[in-house]
Amino acid sequence: MRLFRADILSAQPAKLYRAWMAEFRTPFFRSYLVNDPALVKQVLNVRPDDFPKSDRIGAGLRPLLGNSVFLTNGAEWKRQRRIIDPAFEGGRLRDTFPGILGAAQAGVVRMGQRADGTPQEIEAITSHIAADVIFRTLFSIPIEDKIAQEVFHAFRAYQRTQPILNLAAFVRGPAWMPRFFRSETRKTARTIRKLIAQLTQDRLALIAAGQAPDDLATKILTTKDPETGQTFTLEEMVDQVAIFFLAGHETSASALAWALYLLALHPEWQNKLAEEASQFTGAFSDLSQLKHTRDVFRETLRLYPPVPMMVRETVQPEVFRGRPVKTGAQVVLSPWHLHRHTRLWDNPDAFDPARWDTQNGKTCARDAYMPFSAGPRMCSGAGFALIEGVVLLALVVKNFELSCVAERDPVPLAHLTVRAKDGIWLRIKARTP
Repeated sequence: MRLFRADILSAQPAKLYRAWMAEFRTPFFRSYLVNDPALVKQVLNVRPDDFPKSDRIGAGLRPLLGNSVFLTNGAEWKRQRRIIDPAFEGGRLRDTFPGILGAAQAGVVRMGQRADGTPQEIEAITSHIAADVIFRTLFSIPIEDKIAQEVFHAFRAYQRTQPILNLAAFVRGPAWMPRFFRSETRKTARTIRKLIAQLTQDRLALIAAGQAPDDLATKILTTKDPETGQTFTLEEMVDQVAIFFLAGHETSASALAWALYLLALHPEWQNKLAEEASQFTGAFSDLSQLKHTRDVFRETLRLYPPVPMMVRETVQPEVFRGRPVKTGAQVVLSPWHLHRHTRLWDNPDAFDPARWDTQNGKTCARDAYMPFSAGPRMCSGAGFALIEGVVLLALVVKNFELSCVAERDPVPLAHLTVRAKDGIWLRIKARTP
C-alpha cells in the first residue's frame, strides 16, 4: 500500500513487461493486469459494459470530480457522453484551433523572456501553456484572467496533496465510511469547484443574454441529450469542467514536457522537427505537413503515456486466459506496460519516431497502443489533444534549442499523471535562424 501510494510504477515488477497477464492478491481483492491484446480488446472494445470503471481509483478523485464522465458508468455515463461528444467532433476541432495556437504563441513569448541557457524546470512551463489552452478553448479567456489564475494555482496545490490511491482503493465500505482524504485535498477541491461554478454561472448568464462566445463551454452547456432533451445542470457542468481541466491540462502538460526532454536527448530529431516547423505558418491546413512532429508526439505518448493505468471491474464471473476470475475483481489495463511490452514492440524502450512507418509499428499501433484508452470509453478529446501536442511542440522547437542538464536525468513518477520525480530540467536557448 505504501509503494502504491508513493508511485504505482515503482511498485510493479519488471517481469510485467513481458507477461501476458499477472495476478495481484491483497486481503481485500484480486487484481489482474492484462497485457494480452486480445483480452484488452475484449474488455475495452467488445464487452465494455461488462467491465465498468472501478471506483477504487475513482473514490480518491470524487472530492474534485464529483459525478463527472471520468467516473460514471452505465446509463449515466452514456447520457453524459451524448452531450459532451458533439463538442469534440471533427468540425469543432477547427473551431478550437485558434485557442490552441494563441496559447502556444503566448507560451513561446514567456519562454523567450528566459531563454538564456540556464537550467529551467520544464514541467512548470508546459503546465502553464496547457492550462492556457484549456481556458482559451473552454471559456475563451487567457490564463492571465484573474479567475483562470486562481483555478490554475489551486489545481497545482491539489496535485501535490492527492495520492492516486487512498484507503477507499483497498477497503470496500458503505458510502458513509470515512475516506481519510487530507484536509488540504478537500479544501483545494472545494476551492476549485467554487471557481469553476463561478465561470459556469457567468457563462449561463451570457447564454441567456445571447452574448456567449461559440466555445466548448457554450457548446456543452447548450447541447441537449438527443434522447431526453435535457442539458447539463450547473452542478453537472462543474463536474465535467473539472475533468476537462484535470484531463486536458495535466495530461497535455505531462506529454509535452516528456516530448521536449526526448528531443533534448536526441538532437538529430530536434533538428529535424525544427526544419519541419520552420515552414509552419500557423494555419490549420498546415498541420498535415508536420508529419515528423506528429510521429515524435506519438512516440512520446508511447514511452510516457500520461495516464499509465486504467482500472475496470468484473460484474460477473469471467475466464481470463484459462483462469477463473471472480465477480468484483479488478482488471488493470496498463498503457505503461503495453507500450513497452517486449513480445510486441521492436526495441520497445528506444525512442524511435520512425517506427510508426514500419510494419511492426503499424501492427502495434492497432493492437498495443492506447494512450487515450480505447473503445466506447476512448477519451472524447483525443483528437483535440493530438492537435494541441503537435502545435505546441512545433512552435517551441521552431523558436528554441533544447539541451539536457548534466546529472539531472528525470525519473518517471506516476501520481495523477506521469511526471518526473524532481522535475524535468532543460537548458533553453533562442534558436538562431
